Amino acid sequence: MNVNLTPKPINFKLGDYLSKGFEMMKKDFGNIFVAFLCCMVMGIIPFCGMLGVGNFYQYLRKLNKGQQASPGDVFNFDKFMPYFVIQLILIGAFMLIYIPFLIFMPAIAYTQGDDPSPWLGLIMFPFILAVYAVLIYFLLKGFYIPALISLKDVTDVKTAWNISKVMTKGNLVSIFLFSLVLVIIMYAGILACGIGLLATMPFVYVGNYFAYEDAISQIEHDEISEIGIQEKY
Repeated sequence: MNVNLTPKPINFKLGDYLSKGFEMMKKDFGNIFVAFLCCMVMGIIPFCGMLGVGNFYQYLRKLNKGQQASPGDVFNFDKFMPYFVIQLILIGAFMLIYIPFLIFMPAIAYTQGDDPSPWLGLIMFPFILAVYAVLIYFLLKGFYIPALISLKDVTDVKTAWNISKVMTKGNLVSIFLFSLVLVIIMYAGILACGIGLLATMPFVYVGNYFAYEDAISQIEHDEISEIGIQEKY
């Protein structure tokens, strides 16, 4: 079937993604947990952490659609390059962020001495705040990039970024709150003597999967179906 993408702002359904993720975890926890362990193993391999997560999303899609799926499917390197490029971009971005720190920190150490001066701290605080704000903004704008690469085979990172920018338009607050809820749930597992983390960490990715799956379904454009509708009328 010939299916194209028609990028548009997504109708973000925060509650639905959490409830569907919870239901899937109850139904297939054993399989999901084993696949997640495979994902963690992929994370040990240099530059394969994001690839493992992307493959985990593909595994969850097969599981969700009732297709034959094996946790070993996570060990797939077909889409290594786009995730490798993304990681290089992230590494470059973090290096640019830390360059000012490398300049400011020696200056602070040199000028503080035995009589600390607060003015450098007053400069650094808004700078750090601005850096984190910009970083969070770009991460939110690129929220759907893993979905586009893993679930729709968009292997060009620039194309995936441009599509994700459109999809997240008007949804940054909702996506931020959704991510925040998932982080809170994950850390709640740590409070449960650490054992709960084994359940809450996979849930984070399962919740993300349903957010991705719903978004992809909203931007899919089925040419064959549309031609049939036009011929009918």
